[in-house]
Amino acid sequence: MTVRVEKDGPVWTVINNRPEARNAVNPEASKALFEAFVDFERDDDAQVAVFWGEGGAFCAGWDLKQAADLSSNDDGVSVLSFDRTTEDGHSRGPMGPSRLELSKPVIAAVAGPAVAGGMELAMWADIRVMEETAYMGVYCRRWGVPLIDGGTVRLPRLVGEGRALDLIMTGRQVMADECERIGLCEYVVAEGEARSKAEALAHDIARFPQQCMRADMASAKAAHGLDLRDALEQEYLWSKAMVRAEGISGAKRFADGAGRAGDFNAI
Repeated sequence: MTVRVEKDGPVWTVINNRPEARNAVNPEASKALFEAFVDFERDDDAQVAVFWGEGGAFCAGWDLKQAADLSSNDDGVSVLSFDRTTEDGHSRGPMGPSRLELSKPVIAAVAGPAVAGGMELAMWADIRVMEETAYMGVYCRRWGVPLIDGGTVRLPRLVGEGRALDLIMTGRQVMADECERIGLCEYVVAEGEARSKAEALAHDIARFPQQCMRADMASAKAAHGLDLRDALEQEYLWSKAMVRAEGISGAKRFADGAGRAGDFNAI
């Protein structure tokens, strides 16, 4: 089994399970990862996903042993196509879920390498938790393999164009402390603690009113490419709907005494 899912109430932990290959993704794993996250999106009881790699590695990228068997003239190169869709219109990337646009949050729990396509999977997530010994890097630079799972799109948005081009052109190793400093991850934890930290964050996020949180997530993402006025108008329209859906009832809970003095344990 290349992928398994462990469920704890509203939190799903999707586990990349090819430790013998440092969780490099082959076609079987790509399909399984894609299907796991589509199932997560569809399940009304699932609120937040954690994405973790078994055996001390997040993901070493696309399985180059598989790539070595491809010919530039054979149908195997169709793994790079952009036309694979389910009945819901979801598109699968070579690494699996990297082209999904989910409405629910995903937290990457990174141990060891998250390199090449594995770095692209980590950047696909909404939040990254890295162990202090973990690292990222565009390691595919060494082999003439391009970034094709969102790397050239998401990396500049996370760290800025100059830093992104540095990492893209040099392919150098980027340790967890630098990742945190430049905005490539949000949390750095001790070795062995990425999954537990990510799952704790996931449970915290799952406690909140979900429609409002997802609308704010979507607004932040959709603002890319819009001018300021259009982005503000879009935020207003989505927020207005959420005030009706959850905001008024939440304000009433506060008025009745919930959450006073910064206590959010019973919201």
